[in-house]
Amino acid sequence: MNVNQSAPPVPPFGQPQPVYPGYHQSGYGGQPGSTAPPTSYGAYNGPVPGYQQTPPPGVSRAPPSSEAPPASTAQAPCGQAAYGQFGQGDVQNGPSSTVQMQRFPGSQPFGSVPLAPVVSQPAVLQPFGPPPTSAQVTAQLAGMQISGAVAPALPPVGLGYGPPTSLASASGSFPNSGLYGSYPQGQAPPLSQGQGHLGAQPPQRSAPPQASSFTSPASGGPRMPSMTGPLLPGQGFGGPSVSQPNHVSSPPPQALPPGSQMTGPPGPPPPMHSSQQPGYQLQQNGSFGPARGPQPNYGSPYPGASTFGSQPGPPQPLPPKRLDPDAIPSPIQVIEDDRNNRGSEPFVTGVRGQVPPLVTTNFLVKDQGNASPRYIRCTSYNIPCTSDMAKQAQVPLAAVIKPLARLPPEEASPYVVDHGESGPLRCNRCKAYMCPFMQFIEGGRRFQCCFCSCINDVPPQYFQHLDHTGKRVDAYDRPELSLGSYEFLATVDYCKNNKFPSPPAFIFMIDVSYNAIRSGLVRLLCEELKSLLDFLPSLLDQIPEMFADTRETETVFAPVIQAGMEALKAAECAGKLFLFHTSLPIAEAPGKLKNRDDRKLINTDKEKTLFQPQTGAYQTLAKECVAQGCCVDLFLFPNQYVDVATLSVVPQLTGGSVYKYACFQVENDQERFLSDLRRDVQKVVGFDAVMRVRTSTGIRAVDFFGAFYMSNTTDVELAGLDGDKTVTVEFKHDDRLNEESGALLQCALLYTSCAGQRRLRIHNLALNCCTQLADLYRNCETDTLINYMAKFAYRGVLNSPVKTVRDTLITQCAQILACYRKNCASPSSAGQLILPECMKLLPVYLNCVLKSDVLQPGAEVTTDDRAYVRQLVTSMDVAETNVFFYPRLLPLTKSPIESATEPPAVRASEERLSNGDIYLLENGLNLFLWVGASVQQGVVQSLFSVSSFSQITSGLSVLPVLDNPLSKKVRGLIDSLRAQRSRYMKLIVVKQEDKLEMLFKHFLVEDKSLSGGASYVDFLCHMHKEIRQLLS
Repeated sequence: MNVNQSAPPVPPFGQPQPVYPGYHQSGYGGQPGSTAPPTSYGAYNGPVPGYQQTPPPGVSRAPPSSEAPPASTAQAPCGQAAYGQFGQGDVQNGPSSTVQMQRFPGSQPFGSVPLAPVVSQPAVLQPFGPPPTSAQVTAQLAGMQISGAVAPALPPVGLGYGPPTSLASASGSFPNSGLYGSYPQGQAPPLSQGQGHLGAQPPQRSAPPQASSFTSPASGGPRMPSMTGPLLPGQGFGGPSVSQPNHVSSPPPQALPPGSQMTGPPGPPPPMHSSQQPGYQLQQNGSFGPARGPQPNYGSPYPGASTFGSQPGPPQPLPPKRLDPDAIPSPIQVIEDDRNNRGSEPFVTGVRGQVPPLVTTNFLVKDQGNASPRYIRCTSYNIPCTSDMAKQAQVPLAAVIKPLARLPPEEASPYVVDHGESGPLRCNRCKAYMCPFMQFIEGGRRFQCCFCSCINDVPPQYFQHLDHTGKRVDAYDRPELSLGSYEFLATVDYCKNNKFPSPPAFIFMIDVSYNAIRSGLVRLLCEELKSLLDFLPSLLDQIPEMFADTRETETVFAPVIQAGMEALKAAECAGKLFLFHTSLPIAEAPGKLKNRDDRKLINTDKEKTLFQPQTGAYQTLAKECVAQGCCVDLFLFPNQYVDVATLSVVPQLTGGSVYKYACFQVENDQERFLSDLRRDVQKVVGFDAVMRVRTSTGIRAVDFFGAFYMSNTTDVELAGLDGDKTVTVEFKHDDRLNEESGALLQCALLYTSCAGQRRLRIHNLALNCCTQLADLYRNCETDTLINYMAKFAYRGVLNSPVKTVRDTLITQCAQILACYRKNCASPSSAGQLILPECMKLLPVYLNCVLKSDVLQPGAEVTTDDRAYVRQLVTSMDVAETNVFFYPRLLPLTKSPIESATEPPAVRASEERLSNGDIYLLENGLNLFLWVGASVQQGVVQSLFSVSSFSQITSGLSVLPVLDNPLSKKVRGLIDSLRAQRSRYMKLIVVKQEDKLEMLFKHFLVEDKSLSGGASYVDFLCHMHKEIRQLLS
């Protein structure tokens, strides 16, 4: 059938055009995992306590633990998490505490291998040495000098990554790696925060270069200032002078890092501060406050350790102290500050090289010559002038481009320009399209190309006089001369076979095997298609009856796509195949697959084969589909392994989408599937598309990431492209850039609209160029950087061991931060970790990528889940990767019920959960409602219509519709979150201390993960060690 829609009339420039309708899509894997959790590891200080609902009388609850639980032997039914009786019952969910779980008192040092001195060389983690004896440690401590020459540094003590019982790794890989790092567990590098004075409003992102530096307690004794000469007036212990704007003294330091040099007169030891001391106000959500006093029912970090706020005892070396999570950069605080500072004013794109507001900020865009950040976001808006400088900084230069992005209703869609039969005006040499950066000369008779500097004649019909500034007098009447984004109507020269295209067609291809019939999928799908396509014949009524008695369990896959493609070829049109499929195609036919799922390959050199297609037949088929303009969207309903890595090849290479509903049941999954299907069918799609990115002299596009096919090195070919898909492009230098002229990008997308009209969509962006590294670091965008790094890593697992990919990410991040420290930061103690202001969240976000299911799977994550997420992230935009890697956690009972705004988020850590509250957690694919065990009975009644916590059904996926303010507010918030995402998020209600809580905790990404991923605090310590190694 053809989707024959008449071509809409082209509105004149100056009138807003209809905005693309909203479209959104589904959650990954669908259901909670169905296999047992990871094997058991020993707890930090002995065995995990048994599962208890309440602690025995007189026993205080243990601190929150994120250790791995013992494996459960019983298999849960499909679609349920098979989590057994873990040692997680005795968890106290309360306010954030400085005290974490008990950890190894001693840990393993690095060997004394010389460290790499060169910043621009890749960092190599050193192998571990044997643990020192207590005599050695004493001797080394005794060898430290308080003044005079620098004593030899202590071998750094280990930082716990992964199960304590596992072997040490010589690299930065966390799965199965041993203890490594330069600080005791949970203890951080000395840190201090550089943002003016405590409590001051953080600076605008466009402010002069700033650094965040942090000082934390270490070990040894009272901390002394690491500076030469007497103390300056107004200078406290533990940091540079307060007159330096980039530093603020942090909470009172406790100890000297191993190997720190101490010169100058040793002053009196810093006083112990009470947690209520004036001037150190406790701050919400992890702004940089002081360490806090002990919380009720939370033990000391170490046996006999004195906690912050207690009375000072006799003089003795202070034991290691955990870094306060509130003293390290908080994603929540950064997001909140950006909303407050940049959410109220429109973002006007007229100025070159402006860094836009964060993706988490709601803002309006006014196009005045550069493309909106909704279409293009860059890793940096000020790029190095030379390749040497770029190599030194190691900051990837990349743009995440979303050519058909949806815009909010308040912003006009790109204007359509019709130049008639002559078509769009272009440069004769490089073929760049007319844009606001072209320079008109000789009274307007010629123009100089801003990309290649070629001088071109202006056609007579396009001629216009110039004003006194050299600008055309009609510049503001022409979108292509005044806007960053616009469309041209394409002439017949831009069409296949010099013939205008027919409107695209949709073809629905339904699996009618036994599993599909039995689950109710076929009947549900046919009913829905009748309402979506009400002019279809009664065939949809007949299909479920025709196959009602089928016993056929074997399916085919490739021949189905082949048949659909041939149908489009016969109709001489492009189009989309909607494929609904349930099982591994094992029937004798082209594209037949075998079950090759093998978890034993995880953490081996052969793990990469799990992500690769098992036959080349699907790549060949995809190539034929692209040539025909046949895009494939795949809806999978597996009950077991279906080899997503192979089945997703055709959707991936044709610009299509994959949706996965594990263990599909009509009653539980109907709403999610139908919502995704409706959005998918109603999306605005560009068919038979080709995209090319042109750049000004000095840089060029060298690498591309996304769902597309490339037959050469420049053209991105897409059988279909919708408004959710991005193409990520990496740039490299091929010549020196000029600070005055900057650098230009132009993305041109040629496509066929749903109405059959051939169009060109153009996006232009001008960037600044710099000769100073500080300018580069001042204008970076961390969210875009993480989007690029995740895609780079997720492609890397196709060809390299996962461990190698993880090490590469850690090394690159360390090099970026070490280069900043060496070249841009104010001189300070090596014991301080100093981060660029706009990159201070790089460590926490990178750790989330490293802990993700693709790079560090838990035992409950299937091979298909990993392949599914891998291809999904490849096409995500910056907002989607931001919430996917760092989920939003929203407390529901803290804000007033009558408030219409979203409650402020809290950090994704178990420490932030209060057992008297209810929280929503979402990551764009999953949606959880966590209910604390001590929630007020009235709240339980209002939300669930039951009288007590114990009566709430765990795993519930729909909240009852109740006529009270709280119920309306929570259901409204859930609807609002779903509307923001491109896939429907199925709700899962999780009760505290229930077996499903282990699944929920997987998304508390600041904590140590069950699969061995580091906590944020531990990873920050590890990054500091890596940076110090590079700098030493």
